[in-house]
Amino acid sequence: MTGTANLDRRPVEADFEPFRRELTAYCYRMLGSAFEADDAVQETMVRAWRGIDRFEGRSELRTWLYRIASNVCFDMLRGRQRRALPMDLSGPTSGAGPVDVPQPDLPWIGPIPDGRVVPVDADPAETAVMRESIRIAFVAALQHLPARQRAVLILREVLKWRASEVAELLDTSVVSVNSALQRARATLAQSDLERTPPTIDADQQELLARYVDAFERFDVESLVALLHEDATMSMPPYKMWMRGADEYARFLVGPGAACRGSRFESVEANGAPALAQWRRNPDGGYDAWAIHVLELSDGRVAGITFFVDAELFSLFDLPVHVDLPAHVDG
Repeated sequence: MTGTANLDRRPVEADFEPFRRELTAYCYRMLGSAFEADDAVQETMVRAWRGIDRFEGRSELRTWLYRIASNVCFDMLRGRQRRALPMDLSGPTSGAGPVDVPQPDLPWIGPIPDGRVVPVDADPAETAVMRESIRIAFVAALQHLPARQRAVLILREVLKWRASEVAELLDTSVVSVNSALQRARATLAQSDLERTPPTIDADQQELLARYVDAFERFDVESLVALLHEDATMSMPPYKMWMRGADEYARFLVGPGAACRGSRFESVEANGAPALAQWRRNPDGGYDAWAIHVLELSDGRVAGITFFVDAELFSLFDLPVHVDLPAHVDG
C-alpha cells in the first residue's frame, strides 16, 4: 500500500513546484521577511504532501495551496509583533549621530530579490503589478493590517481573486470578505503610498550608475545632489532614520564615514533598483555590509533603505566576502 500511495502522489507533488514563486510572493507580503516566506512555503509544501490523500479536484490545486499557505501565515503571525521600518517606531534623527546599537531582535521588514517572486514569463502588465505590490512601502503598510484583512487585500487587490473565491479559501462569507477589504483599504489610505515607475528604465539606470560612482569615490557633495531635498534614509536593524539630503551628508562625513572605499553590485529587490554593498576590510578584501533599496522619482532618489545584514546576501546568491583590488576614492 505504501508503494502505491507514493506512486499516486508523484504527479500531484510535481505540480506543487510551479506555484513556489507566486506562493513565496504571497507569503512575503503577508510576513514581511524573505526568510520567513521561504519557511512558510516550505511548510505549505510539507502540509500539502501530507494531506494529498484528502485533496479533491486537481483543477483547484492552486486554491488549495493558497488555503494552506494562508493558514501557515496565520499560524506564524499569531501573537507576535508586526514587522516594521525605523520610521514606524520614532521620529527622524540627526545624521550627525550618535548611532544607537543595532537591534536585530526587533521584527524588522526585510528585502526580497525580484527573481524570487517576479514571474520570468509574465506579460509586462502583470510584471508591473507584481513589482508594485512588493515595494518596501507597500509591504510595510500591509503589516499594519490584521492577518485576515491582510490576506483579503492581497488576494482581492493584488491577485484579483473574486470575493467568492476568497470567501471559500478563508472559510467565510462574501459579506465578511467585502467588509474586511473595505476596512483594509481604509487603513492603507492613511499610508503614504505614492506610485513609482514599475520598470527600471534607462534614465533610472543612469541615475543608479551616478549614485554608485559618487559613493565609491565617496564624493559626498555629488552623492547627496542626487537626492530629493526631503529624501528619507533608514538602516534597519538600527532604529535611527533621517529625512533630508543635508542630514544624509552629515551622516556620511560623520558616523557613515566607515563606508568610505565600499564596493557595489547592482541587484533588483522589491520591484526597485537596489545595490549590494561590501565595506573595505582592513585585513584585505571587502565584507558584506548592506543591501540598498532605492526609491526613485522625477530623476532623483526619494528614499533609501539600507538593510544592514550580511545574511541577506545569500538571498541574492552573493558572497559575504570578496577579494578585489582596493578602490581608490576621490
